[in-house]
Amino acid sequence: MCMELTVLGCSGSGPGPDSPSSGYLVWAGGRTLVLDLGNGTMGALQRRLDPFALDALLLSHLHPDHCADVASLVVYRRYHPRPPYDVTEHRLPLHAPAPASERLAAQYAACAVERAETDLSDVLDFQVVADHASAEVAGCTVTSRRVDHPCESYALRLEHDGRSLVYSGDTGPCDALVELARGADVLLCEASWPHVWPGDRQPPPGVHMSGRQAGEHARRAGVGRMLITHVPTWFDGDDLAAEATDAFDGPVELVRAGASYQV
Repeated sequence: MCMELTVLGCSGSGPGPDSPSSGYLVWAGGRTLVLDLGNGTMGALQRRLDPFALDALLLSHLHPDHCADVASLVVYRRYHPRPPYDVTEHRLPLHAPAPASERLAAQYAACAVERAETDLSDVLDFQVVADHASAEVAGCTVTSRRVDHPCESYALRLEHDGRSLVYSGDTGPCDALVELARGADVLLCEASWPHVWPGDRQPPPGVHMSGRQAGEHARRAGVGRMLITHVPTWFDGDDLAAEATDAFDGPVELVRAGASYQV
């Protein structure tokens, strides 16, 4: 049985008028996991799945547009009046960079005093994502590589029943993404700006990729198909997908919020 990817949100750097921030629901062999849970994605998740039925959550990094709605998920699991099970005995596995437990508690807390006392481990089971690490998560083998972004950020490779999906997370151009994505069936890759900015300015290094750079990474990795995501509202996603198409001779598609894709 192949994997299915549903886009909860794909707007880069913050929610847009037509999409929440980054969040992707993956179905694999009857089990479910979510890659990132940015601003607005909790609502989109509930249109697709009872959050209590979610098997795992993975965070590529801890910028708000990729993790802000974890606070809403905690509230849902902690205070729902009719949970289907004891949430303290069935904590949700959350795989994320090492600072996640402290960072997400600070995000959840109402003030500095409360921050020191906030603990989310009653409903979340924190697992650390690290470079070159591998783990079994909700029916998938997940391999992580650290990529080039201002904070600790990981690209994630999911493998299930002979199929493979690689999610770039947020990254500038880097060999680690190419190595992780080698031969993958689908590369879900960020493209956050055009290759040349207005005024012939070059975008800053070590933050995000252009459409052309995303396509170059797909070509170098020899992936089967490329899905472009994380386009901010102030850039044209079709233009970035066209850049990727010029650099990669495989299928390229710009994802849309609410759409589903077979892996």
